Amino acid sequence: MRIGIFSDTYIPNINGVATSIEMLKKGLEKLGHKVYIVTVNAEKYSYKKEDNVLRIPGVPIGIFDYRLTSIYPIKAIKTIKDWNLDIIHSQTEFGIGTFARFISKQLNIPLVHTYHTMYEDYTHYITKGYFKKTSQKIVEYLTLFYCDSTATELIVPTKKTADLFVKKYKVKRKVNIIPTGIEIEKFHKKYKLDDLRKKLNIENEKILLFVGRLGKEKSVDVLIKNQKDLDSKLLIVGDGPERKGLENLVKELKLENKVIFTGKVPLKDVAKYYKLANVFVSASTTETQGLTIIEALASSLPVLAINDESFSNVIKNGYNGFLFNNNDEYIKYANMLLKKSIYKINAYESSLKYSNEVFASSVLEVYENAIKNGRKPLLKGREK
Repeated sequence: MRIGIFSDTYIPNINGVATSIEMLKKGLEKLGHKVYIVTVNAEKYSYKKEDNVLRIPGVPIGIFDYRLTSIYPIKAIKTIKDWNLDIIHSQTEFGIGTFARFISKQLNIPLVHTYHTMYEDYTHYITKGYFKKTSQKIVEYLTLFYCDSTATELIVPTKKTADLFVKKYKVKRKVNIIPTGIEIEKFHKKYKLDDLRKKLNIENEKILLFVGRLGKEKSVDVLIKNQKDLDSKLLIVGDGPERKGLENLVKELKLENKVIFTGKVPLKDVAKYYKLANVFVSASTTETQGLTIIEALASSLPVLAINDESFSNVIKNGYNGFLFNNNDEYIKYANMLLKKSIYKINAYESSLKYSNEVFASSVLEVYENAIKNGRKPLLKGREK
């Protein structure tokens, strides 16, 4: 099968969507399929035939590393026609995603769409707190138009996201729940860490780890505030707009000796940071899946995460970690996880079902259904 994946973000960008696409590409290629990527570039049009990645110029939109491009970049069309695609898989609702919809209609190619991001939780990056309700309604309308009216098949990573469409948006259509896969072997392998431990000055301490963008929606401040009551260090790997404020919070609480900020680290080195830690922690309630949770489990790290539906199918209390509801539970469970090694064994075993091969095979079944059913959605419309 010849597959075109369209996205506003792709490696070397570091975010969950880019990682998900890279895992899907590798998994599909292992199964013998040809995968082409259409994404956004910072400056100029480029096409590398060796890795089949077409990059179209775009401008920053103020949300993470995302850029927006023309919805109909003419120069790219001839290249895409030459690919002779069997299926188009869009990974964003806007920009390149709109381009994917036009190409699907023009070339009569079935369209599959994956909904990754709960956009209503991120509108503050653009509106700066103004017109919150209006902006969220606009996002809802555009998301519904794309996911409900144009795609032959819709994929979401978790039941939480599926419920957004079924319960809140009242969409009446088939929703395929397929968790994103990861390269389990990359996170399970052993690394030499002595130099990294010395660099971070964590040679003998117990380590709680957070990996991710430092945005308001990630609630990293909750982790920091609880650190004063724990006999461990909190290692925060990543960067983002909230970093300075979080660093100031650490100073205010006089936790400079208990919280370490690494800043952004190269993607190829992220697995090493998981290996430094004893427990992975997250207080974010805005995840559609939380790939870092799966990466932590594959690294044999038990997880302590806030009790959110995105994590409830992954984290089993007392087996591979705990879900906490309040600060007291966070402290209690963190101490438990720091003391017992059995959670590490269970963590790795629970990650095996998230391999990128399993991920790719599940998505491939959706592609086959989309081709069989053509361009039209399986079930159209919303409840009145």
